[in-house]
Amino acid sequence: MDLPLPHLDRPFDYLVPSTMDSKVTAGSRVRVRFAGQLVDGFVLERVSASEHPGNLAFIERAVSAEPVAGPETARMARAVADRYAGNLADVLRLAIPPRHARAEGRSRKEAEAGPLTLPPADGWVAYPAGAAFLRALSDGRAPRAVWTATPGEDWAARYAEAVVATLAGGRGAIVVVPDARDLNRLDAALTALAGPGHHVALSAATGPEERYARYLRVSRGEIRAVIGTRAAMFAPVTGLGLVAILDDGDDVLAEPRAPYPHARDVLLTRAEQDGAGALVGGYARSAEAQLLIATGWAKELAASREALRARAPRVVPAGDDADQARDAGAATARLPSVAWRAAREALAAGLPVLVQVPRRGYVPSTACATCRAPARCPHCAGPLALESAEAAACRWCGRGAGGYQCPQCGGRRLRASIVGARRTAEELGRAFAGVPVRTSGRGEVLDTVPSGPSLVVATPGAEPVADGGYGAVLLLDTWALLTRADLRAAEEALRRWLSAAALARAGGTVVVIADGAVPAVQALMRFDPGWHAARELAERAELGFPPAVRVASLTGRPEAIEELLAAAHLPEAADLLGPVPVTGEEEQERLLIRVPRSQGRALAGALHGAAGVRSAHRAKAPVRVHIDPLDLL
Repeated sequence: MDLPLPHLDRPFDYLVPSTMDSKVTAGSRVRVRFAGQLVDGFVLERVSASEHPGNLAFIERAVSAEPVAGPETARMARAVADRYAGNLADVLRLAIPPRHARAEGRSRKEAEAGPLTLPPADGWVAYPAGAAFLRALSDGRAPRAVWTATPGEDWAARYAEAVVATLAGGRGAIVVVPDARDLNRLDAALTALAGPGHHVALSAATGPEERYARYLRVSRGEIRAVIGTRAAMFAPVTGLGLVAILDDGDDVLAEPRAPYPHARDVLLTRAEQDGAGALVGGYARSAEAQLLIATGWAKELAASREALRARAPRVVPAGDDADQARDAGAATARLPSVAWRAAREALAAGLPVLVQVPRRGYVPSTACATCRAPARCPHCAGPLALESAEAAACRWCGRGAGGYQCPQCGGRRLRASIVGARRTAEELGRAFAGVPVRTSGRGEVLDTVPSGPSLVVATPGAEPVADGGYGAVLLLDTWALLTRADLRAAEEALRRWLSAAALARAGGTVVVIADGAVPAVQALMRFDPGWHAARELAERAELGFPPAVRVASLTGRPEAIEELLAAAHLPEAADLLGPVPVTGEEEQERLLIRVPRSQGRALAGALHGAAGVRSAHRAKAPVRVHIDPLDLL
């Protein structure tokens, strides 16, 4: 039933009137009376007898006979709810679109799909075992891979080939991408390869009725391949044989509504339940993806060094201080001479130039004033924040950091890191007179730009694809990304840089305004995100950070958090950090609980049980429980 209270997160038995017998099926929508009120619900199963000793009420109304929450969907939703300490009703609300009666009345066959042919594996030749991965999918097996795409790779074509190979093997597929631009690109690639009628695209852009109609086609088994944005992770594909996700480090893949599931983890859970193959891919690699390789759950799928050298542009680091000291003009514009030369040479050759500028508004962080290494708490390794000109405190455990000493260089002075970018398209237009300047960002996002000399200024994630590739890519204000007070700052910076650098043409130039000794810059220079991900995972394991451990975040009033902890039977290895005040939220505190990965399910169960105790006692002050949050500040 659609009841958000944790202590009611269980099935309830009702009698089915004989007049509704044909419409009440497993997975169908019904209306029932609960505590004197009519509420919505789904039928989980039909049984001949009930174990409930008391009298049972009858179902009030059969809303629809469509089995939109069938046994497989219910089982998947239950697993996700247990993983994230949430309620089954909340997951089903995320998984199943709102009902539209007109969509249910449509013909069950809307388009005839043409015959499928097994796609060639030519595009996977650069990746050892790439062709074998496709063969395993077409043979009905369940290969699992973490794929690192080379610069300039047509990732949409590679994903389309994996989907068609799976369909040719008689099984279904789900592919989740971060945004609408990626979805449109994948939709076009899959239509070109397989023809119409074999797949549907699920996203909010289609509108409520059309989205529900497409969901029904998948639920009825008419369509066995689904591509889409975050919500497509729940698509009820019949005979699931492949789950795939692009750029799993993108934060838009984390659901902002309770119980806050991440698309990657939901898809991997489904792969485990259904015995399906998995493909986690992109130009970058997250620590979570690296953990899949480290544990043997998935195999690495990366190009040989020879193929990478043939496709990759040249990456040139440019340390801010040294370059600006040598070039007064560059210091004024905050562009070193090597970046100016790269841009001028590309424009002179008739090629476009991409300039990536970080967004404004990143949370200020604290770093060593000498070497700019992020400042961490000596006790829990959380990020430090400057409370005054002389004092700093941890954002996680709240301890003061008097007498701080940088573990990298021994420096004792702290500084606030830079925030955002100050370069504008107008400044670049004046510097390169007569060259067209295009912008892509918050106001308007461009999908593509034509070939020819032009300057394209874009924020991370809004970089358009250039016909033939960019002659030069300039990555500006890199410290705005690297020094954020965020566990994933270096990983996120490298992900943003690789996404932009991958748009450069082979033989082009990528200039990154950062010290070449920084590990993330080293990984960019070699186009080796796997090395950086392995380094990140090792450091997080040493410091007790996710994904090496499981973490729960509790946010609420101090007394509410204390009540929840008193009712929770936490695992013995639970480590409590905080609570600390939540910035910008009056009388709100945040407590972190971390446990070994082996105790993650026990932690989620303990917190869900404690939330049930509080809701049964009608506690007024809520506590937000978030398992493995992306933002640990």
